[in-house]
Amino acid sequence: MTDTRLITVTPTRARRKAAETPERSAISDADRRRPSVKATMTTLQIAFFSFLVIAGVGPILWLAKAALSTTQDTISQPFAWFPSGIQWGNLAAAWEQIQVGRYLANTAVMAVGSTISTVVVTASLAYVISILRPRWAKFLSGAILVTLFVPGVISLVPLYLTVVDVPLVGVSLIDTYWAVWLPAAANAFTVLIVTRFFDEIPREIIEAARVDGVGPLRMFFIIVLPFSKSILGVIAVLTILNSWKDFLWPMLVLPGSELQPISVALARIAGKTDLSLQMSAMLLGLLIPIAVFLIFQRQILKGVSMSGGIKG
Repeated sequence: MTDTRLITVTPTRARRKAAETPERSAISDADRRRPSVKATMTTLQIAFFSFLVIAGVGPILWLAKAALSTTQDTISQPFAWFPSGIQWGNLAAAWEQIQVGRYLANTAVMAVGSTISTVVVTASLAYVISILRPRWAKFLSGAILVTLFVPGVISLVPLYLTVVDVPLVGVSLIDTYWAVWLPAAANAFTVLIVTRFFDEIPREIIEAARVDGVGPLRMFFIIVLPFSKSILGVIAVLTILNSWKDFLWPMLVLPGSELQPISVALARIAGKTDLSLQMSAMLLGLLIPIAVFLIFQRQILKGVSMSGGIKG
């Protein structure tokens, strides 16, 4: 009786002691309390943080400054603090003359369509590979994994030729949003992440649903998707951000100005528009992805931490 109690109590005390023991680092606590070491550590932390702020936020702040300055001030005194005053009218002029609103709407349509196609295809493939597990699931997973090692430049020409003349259908998707939505859905990275997430769903729940007569389609909607709201939300937000800043592929498949996103439109009119209006248009196009990230940053970090599995 005594031995059993010792066996059950000892691991608990060991775990508690290990949890209370502080983590060891290269600098001991005694050295940290020394004034010279403390001053050096504080200086390094401030310098490192300042470097991160300048490298990350500096270009955005300069863009905002250039967007609210005259063209002459930006060229002659790029780092001066508004020599001619703040030009708030640049934003309204860029919105009207460059038609920023129309191009932002095109970008939103492109991003939303890419997000829907990515989430649908990603969740479906991951469900087949992880939950249904047919005999050919391993081959499909291996084929998807292989595509990660193929550089995007190599697949660019075959993908473009496929969009120009779709096999079996014989139609061209050039200058249509389908040329952007469909390739965006075939994202091997998101498929592997969601597959890994589905692998961690307790198999007891899946087996119990099968015993109760739940079919594959119903299981997908009432069991798998409710478990996967966080990771699918992360995939959706990341797809929106990637679509918003995509440039090369939309430029190739959307040559007409009517459907071009803001990234392609700004490059097309670069040599025809005043520099201050270009900077203002760039600032307006940058505000939306920044706002999306700031609003959903907690969900993004939470979903990324949960992508390795379901805990609890």
